[in-house]
Amino acid sequence: MFDDGDLPQKPSRTVITPGEDLSALSLSDLAERRALIESEIARIDAMVKHKQVGREAAESVFRTG
Repeated sequence: MFDDGDLPQKPSRTVITPGEDLSALSLSDLAERRALIESEIARIDAMVKHKQVGREAAESVFRTG
């Protein structure tokens, strides 16, 4: 009897390794990869903005002057 753990794992299309060889990817794969990266950058930018607002609010509470 086989266990699913015995089967080779397909690489996830959502996992991106910096410096990975891209030469085997098709144009559509590259476009999909770029869209994933741009989506992740937008998510990071939104979190940075959220944290900056929180930090500014905290600093205004503790600021003297």
